[in-house]
Amino acid sequence: MGGGYGDAAADPAPVQPMALSAPDKKRLQEFLDATRENTESFLGYPVSKDFAFEDLMEFLKYPLNNLGDPFSDSTWRVDSRAFEREVITFFAEHLRAPANDWWGYVTNGGTEGNLYGLYLARELLPKGIVYYSQDTHYSVAKNLHFLGMRHIMIRSQANGEIDYDDLRETLRARRDIPPIIFANIGTTMTEAKDDLKKIKGILDEMAFSQRYIHSDAALCGGMAPFMEPRPAFDFADGADSISISGHKSFGSPIPCGIVLARKCNVDRIARSISYIGNLDTTITGSRNGFTPLVLWHTIKSLGVDGLKARIDHALDNAGYAETAMRHAGIEAWRNPGAITVVFPQVAECVKQKWQLATANGQSHVICMPNVTRAQVDALIEDILANPVESKQ
Repeated sequence: MGGGYGDAAADPAPVQPMALSAPDKKRLQEFLDATRENTESFLGYPVSKDFAFEDLMEFLKYPLNNLGDPFSDSTWRVDSRAFEREVITFFAEHLRAPANDWWGYVTNGGTEGNLYGLYLARELLPKGIVYYSQDTHYSVAKNLHFLGMRHIMIRSQANGEIDYDDLRETLRARRDIPPIIFANIGTTMTEAKDDLKKIKGILDEMAFSQRYIHSDAALCGGMAPFMEPRPAFDFADGADSISISGHKSFGSPIPCGIVLARKCNVDRIARSISYIGNLDTTITGSRNGFTPLVLWHTIKSLGVDGLKARIDHALDNAGYAETAMRHAGIEAWRNPGAITVVFPQVAECVKQKWQLATANGQSHVICMPNVTRAQVDALIEDILANPVESKQ
């Protein structure tokens, strides 16, 4: 008696993948070689590459899927939600979240975190208007379109920071409508940081009892908690939600991020889903279960001292890049406490070689922890050897 319900011998063998053909293997090898080469020469995008996750390679054999709320039980257990909770707890502490009133999860990246913050704001203040500066990341306009939220663009200052006078006057004309402030904690091109204390002061001055502030801290959220002076950007400064990109200042082979919000607000939108035995509190149903391990590994292997040392190293190299460029006759500048060095638009060949983000007549280099002074020197040589032709 086998105890089964059928003939076990008749169970078909699982389908096994065939070995790749020689041309396919060749194509993969060529792609790997190109990826290695391209990774050595990008200076214009905020992505860290100084990481090593050999400890985690075995987990790629399993379908890690963090379904639902990371703080609720689920019938699905092939997940890394215990590690995800530790990652979120770490950020909650360093973003000075209110005790017993915070919640978050590991996202696919900063855009998803921003979408979540705006979604919360819309549900809490359905008649609200979103205010954001003209230097805000392009994805925010897309998120506002998705959510159908009313919005007004505020002027930016020359350095990319929001124009507080324009914000004040625009709010003054709409004092009967709850404001939703989308603050940039490191703009795309100049790494300008909107000051939440100033913004909160304006809202207090206007006596807005209903308001919401979201901090888009994609690049700077992983650095600002460990910087002196500390920028005004977190919960203690007035934020209701914060989004951070994990693959930027921390570094990850897979794009990821973190979003944190006040739990009292999240509880108002949560729904129970019997299918997974969990709560529907996230943007996506299935979520990457590998990236929480990546963030957890970085936190545990570096610790606060190591994270701070990486940031200090990046800031030192940004100072070097700015000074070296100016000594070479290049009109370079950066915002206080920024690792982004801005300079006049470079020749197309230089932009392509060093993968430099360029817009509105400006290029920049972002001195991530992996950027070396030798790379900066080589970039300067290329800029000087390839002057941009002046337009007549």
